[in-house]
Amino acid sequence: MSTSYKCPYCNIRYFSNRNSYSQHVNRCINLYDVSTEESNTEVSEVTDMLLDNDDFNRIEERQSVQEIENLPSGSEITDLFEYGDYDADASVSLEVISNIPERFEEILFESSRNEDSDVENLQNEDSNIERLQNEDLDVRSESSRNEDSDVEEFPNESYADLMTLVTKYNLNNKAGNAIIKFFNKHSNLPISPLPKNIETGRKYMDKMNLSRLLYYKHRILVHNNKEYFINYQPVIKCIENLLSNPEISQLFVYDYKKLEIENEQSYGEQYTGNWWKKAKESIPSVAYILSIILYSDATTTDTLGKGSLHPIYISLGNIPTWRRNKEDAKQLLGYLPILSAKDEREKKSSEFKKLVRETFHNSIKFLLDPLFTNDDDDGDGIELKIDNEIFWFFPRVSTIICDWPEACTFSLTYKSTNSNYPCHFCLVSKENLNNTCLRDDQMVLRNKENMLQYYNNGTTEKASLEPVFNYFWNIPNINVYVATIPDRMHHLDLGLYRYQIEFTKKLLFEAEGRSLVDKMNRRITLIPRHSELKIFSGGLQSIALLTADNYRNIMKVMVFVVDDLLNKDLSEVYVKWNEIYLLSRQETFKESDLKNFQEAIEKWANLFIKLFGQFSNSDFKLPKLHSWVHHIVDTIREFGAINGYTTETYEALHKTYVKIPYRLSNKKDVEEQMMKTIRRKAIIKQNDFKKKFKTPLKFNYSSKLFEFDISEAFEFIDKYKNETNLDEKMIKGLDHFIQSLDSYFDLLKISTAQGCHIKIYRSVTLENRAILRTTNMFHKRPWFSNISVTMNDEELFEYQSDNGICYAQTLLITEVFLKKEKSLHLALVQWYNFISKRTSFVYGCPLLELTEVYNFIEIEAIEDIVHIVPRFDKTNEYLVNKYLF
Repeated sequence: MSTSYKCPYCNIRYFSNRNSYSQHVNRCINLYDVSTEESNTEVSEVTDMLLDNDDFNRIEERQSVQEIENLPSGSEITDLFEYGDYDADASVSLEVISNIPERFEEILFESSRNEDSDVENLQNEDSNIERLQNEDLDVRSESSRNEDSDVEEFPNESYADLMTLVTKYNLNNKAGNAIIKFFNKHSNLPISPLPKNIETGRKYMDKMNLSRLLYYKHRILVHNNKEYFINYQPVIKCIENLLSNPEISQLFVYDYKKLEIENEQSYGEQYTGNWWKKAKESIPSVAYILSIILYSDATTTDTLGKGSLHPIYISLGNIPTWRRNKEDAKQLLGYLPILSAKDEREKKSSEFKKLVRETFHNSIKFLLDPLFTNDDDDGDGIELKIDNEIFWFFPRVSTIICDWPEACTFSLTYKSTNSNYPCHFCLVSKENLNNTCLRDDQMVLRNKENMLQYYNNGTTEKASLEPVFNYFWNIPNINVYVATIPDRMHHLDLGLYRYQIEFTKKLLFEAEGRSLVDKMNRRITLIPRHSELKIFSGGLQSIALLTADNYRNIMKVMVFVVDDLLNKDLSEVYVKWNEIYLLSRQETFKESDLKNFQEAIEKWANLFIKLFGQFSNSDFKLPKLHSWVHHIVDTIREFGAINGYTTETYEALHKTYVKIPYRLSNKKDVEEQMMKTIRRKAIIKQNDFKKKFKTPLKFNYSSKLFEFDISEAFEFIDKYKNETNLDEKMIKGLDHFIQSLDSYFDLLKISTAQGCHIKIYRSVTLENRAILRTTNMFHKRPWFSNISVTMNDEELFEYQSDNGICYAQTLLITEVFLKKEKSLHLALVQWYNFISKRTSFVYGCPLLELTEVYNFIEIEAIEDIVHIVPRFDKTNEYLVNKYLF
């Protein structure tokens, strides 16, 4: 008897063989997002569930296809279930898999059809597909879209807590189902408050009717018979999501604020910059500027770098920088399409490159146009509700945060550094990129007017400009060539500083061969530990593997690594670098600060070129060097302090909006599945219950080392020193323990220590959450924290200090229990002192020596934990690291 298979998703196709059926179902998965058939009841009766593995497997979402009678096996179903071993949330494929056994009998029942019906229904299918592809589709499942749901919250608190746990910690369905099983088994409730399984819970979240949390897909292009979509959230909804956060709305700034410090024009937040002032003057006085900040950067989706996505994010310059730098002050606007060439020849063609740029700008236009297209009688602008009050805003794109290639894509300038005019800020010739003393007439700034003239005249190549119309030419109050600001992370951390490290290795190798490079690496491994530092146990063996965060950590110590390693200039170039880097992190700049900043940049640049000139293949014709020297100061005047527009805080978004959602997908219809995951996380954030914080303890001790009574102190200390492998610093502390404690008791006028009990610990957490350590071995190295202590007024006249601060090394952390007295929280320290009054500082850091002075001090008196580095090849000389940021 012939068998016919009916597609359970499009309901219009029948197949007489299993292979055709399998291939068609795989195609339908990509077009129809079908939900599992569910009960109308969102929670399950516990009595209906047998809590053994066999029954629980019935509700697991991944079922072995081979166990289902009459289904094709092996290679015939590989295209459907090749990711079947993946435990994460694979929404699309999991729905399909769980749907097949429920409807399999129905499929087999339709056995009277024959293969001719394939042709008969093909036209209907194609029309359905065309309809789907030309609409902006809600990325939720079809059943969720069709259901007129008024559900806006979870059925109960337990349900919400479970889905929060699963979503927040990225648990797969198997782990979530195990939690449900455990809860139902031990709760003794007749009706479970939880969903039947995690997939049911996810479906419930998908149909929650939260208008601000809807994501769509829009077809932007068909190329080589392949469709390209933008998966996006409407820009107005993104803004409303940001403003729905009470903390953000309370801090929201509406107007330009002129900032003056010490009677000088100053710049800090974006709304203190010149751009805001000029934009405000261009709109009605009763309206406000809504400053749009864009961040765009293509990134890989997996560790192998085989897949990539191009997310674009949005934030608002009206939010103060410290708050805007938090993740929840940014929204994913969407994923931009990445075009694929059919072969290497097409990829290199000018037509394809032009198409890529046109598609990018068409995508940006589609996403941003709702902000600038208003058909109301009032004309331009939009109305937004903030704290139950309506405000009239004029949206304006202020800054675009990105790396250099992305900035060239926004500005449509040539990406090649070998082009005639490589800078996207100005028309400086490539021959002058290494000139730190350019006049204004040697670098005419790019703007809409002069670039549009090149475009209209058909002479774009004369300005190293792509022959594509720039969408931002049509937007008011933006010069896209200035708005694509220099990014500190890409310009400095991953750009110029990387060059400096590479050139340093070459300089050392040329001076004394491999031995001097190895010496530098050994010094890096010997840098003392600190909580704000990463330790490089192997030195700088592989520059290519270092991240921006790694380079920032190296910055903090390289001054001490190259100290007297080769010559004075090598040390000086790192000191000058750290000077400009610390200045770049200032929160506000007076005009005089900007002058000092510009001078510091030029001094470093000139020494950098002088010292490493022979190692630069391009003769330092580096666009990033030119941009930092000539454009960063003007950027601060225009848009405020650099901290407000650096990618450092945006790079972490890739983990939240790309890496994790991709890992949780089944790698089919990736963007849609990722949007679902992101939407669920957004729902959890809106429904998250208030966290209950414990009252922090004043001191939190950990890892007790010793415990003894004061009457046994001599015998205990002698025995422990001889029988235990202790670090010399701890032995030194034990040697001075009794005498120092006696002195401290005398200071407090404690007449008797009878009944005194001592506990000594490895570490204690201070009130500021810093950890004070006296550890013999921490990852194969001892760690004894250095501290700063504020001196009292009387002591300031007796000792030399660093602006009232003195330094010490901690040897022991002690809790002392006295009869009829409060317990004492003490640290035994060995004091540092300045080596001489004549040479108090080297490289801007206090130059110290360890003294033979030991004291107990109250832990509460510790100002901070500091990083003190011994000078290499010197005896008893130490430098306080002033370059921690």
